[in-house]
Amino acid sequence: DRHEKKREAELKLILSSNVKGWNISENMIAEKNLAGEPWEFGYAVGVSRPLALIASAKQCVFCRENLSAGAEMYGGLGERYSFGLRDTSHYLAPVVEWRVPGSTTLKFSPGFGLNSNSQRFLFRFGVSYEIDQIASRLREH
Repeated sequence: DRHEKKREAELKLILSSNVKGWNISENMIAEKNLAGEPWEFGYAVGVSRPLALIASAKQCVFCRENLSAGAEMYGGLGERYSFGLRDTSHYLAPVVEWRVPGSTTLKFSPGFGLNSNSQRFLFRFGVSYEIDQIASRLREH
């Protein structure tokens, strides 16, 4: 029903490390439909690296240090009563990120299903905006 309101809570544990120019991230996801469904769980892991680790001397939009490439794997881990990889979908996806001047990042990711529970192909597109030093900015106002 189009008028049905979904009320869900989602918890994410996001871990990230930078090692010799590589970013390695791991996410654990727990989601609960507040209408009484059991908790559902998921995961995401990824690695990425900028195409250049040292910024160029001149300012440019498409500099190699503003572009990153990597790979992600993500999927479900079942629910509270049937936890595990069985009967869940899993995807592997190359990822390209472009840091646009001004704290915005665009992300493109074609994902490929890894099992019979997965869609054969997904295309994910993301836009994020980073607010630098948010705590100090809030204190100023």
